[in-house]
Amino acid sequence: MATQVKLPRLGQGMDEGKVLQWLKGEGDTIEKGDELYEVETEKVNVEVEAPAGGTILKVLVDAGQTVAIGTTLAWIGEPGEDVPAGGGDDGGAAADGRGASVSPKGESAPAPTPAAAKAPEPSASSEPQRAEKPAASPAAPVKGEAAAGSGDRVKASPLARRMASEQGVDLASLTGSGPDGRIVARDLESAVQAGAAAAAPTTAAAPTEAGPGVERVELTSMRKTIARRLGEAWTAPSFILNRAVDMTATNALRAKMLKTVKEGDVRPTVSDILTKAAAVALRQHREMNAHWADDAILRFEAAHIGLAVATDAGLVVPVIRDAHAKTVKEIAADRKALVDKARNGKLTPMDFEGGTFSISNLGMMGIDSFTAVLNPPQAGILAVGATVDTPVVVDRRVEIRPMMTISLTCDHRTVDGAVGARFLQTLVEHLEDPTSML
Repeated sequence: MATQVKLPRLGQGMDEGKVLQWLKGEGDTIEKGDELYEVETEKVNVEVEAPAGGTILKVLVDAGQTVAIGTTLAWIGEPGEDVPAGGGDDGGAAADGRGASVSPKGESAPAPTPAAAKAPEPSASSEPQRAEKPAASPAAPVKGEAAAGSGDRVKASPLARRMASEQGVDLASLTGSGPDGRIVARDLESAVQAGAAAAAPTTAAAPTEAGPGVERVELTSMRKTIARRLGEAWTAPSFILNRAVDMTATNALRAKMLKTVKEGDVRPTVSDILTKAAAVALRQHREMNAHWADDAILRFEAAHIGLAVATDAGLVVPVIRDAHAKTVKEIAADRKALVDKARNGKLTPMDFEGGTFSISNLGMMGIDSFTAVLNPPQAGILAVGATVDTPVVVDRRVEIRPMMTISLTCDHRTVDGAVGARFLQTLVEHLEDPTSML
């Protein structure tokens, strides 16, 4: 019996993916676990393995198409075996991002009748680290009222609800393009853009096409996600706290650690010590180790530290898990592995999941100090500047000390100024006296 190749859920909150390329073609013989196709999600590009071995009987979705979770992409079976003409029980419908439905290979498809019973909607305040249950085969997009099923509640993702509240958009007036007609973030973006276009003066339109001296760069899914998340972060009320840190003791600790590095080991950096110090401080101030969840605040026991990494495709924030429980050497090894994967485009969705706090370090680029933008739903992000020899007063004498400026951006909905100040004070204590972390 032929096996359907369906687009899986590759990360929390994923509703759709773009098939970038097929690594195997119709008629090819493959083994279970062979890399079959590459899909672009909001955060990373992932090579997906074949769910079964056999011959690729039919490819239903061309490279370049964006499809909903659960869409049948291809069939694998024995040579000559028949496959359903419509692509399976989901019809192979692909979301075009505007709430319409497109059949495989780009042909128009009529919208099927919405199913009478819908799967229960996930809770908007569910634990961010909890894995989501794979979605059922996607139904055709429906209006918000129909998506609510037998109740009055419109089916929408937590992010879509938050965006609708911030933008003053009535969810019931939208068409859902997510699985089972669920309203997702892109539906809100389309509605807001359509409203802005309708309200804008026709004589003041900005150029949208490339011309002489203008290069038009189409947005990737990652760039769209960065823009959306930064826009969301900018709407959160935030405050910034700054501290100068004497890095004498931290630099001495790193110098001592470098003397014990064996061949093949990763050389620890100041950032690795800083990550450890931040993780320990977060355990001492759990109010900072938190997420904003609209109707609740989620405080975490474990400190999972996200590190901002610049890549050619854009900024990504992979996560060092359980940083509080790891040594500086272990953190250094994790950091190097994640940075290498990020710059080689090999990060997986799991590398992003569950971050509770973030650190952005531009000190190596000569930046003295800066303010980092929040990484929602996290309560805080730490911006780290360069360490600079600076004259300071010590015991009424002027001395030259290696000083570093750190800035903490906090979500004021989740924490107050005193909470952020206490966390920052503890972090500085750990950096100026690393033995305090023991």
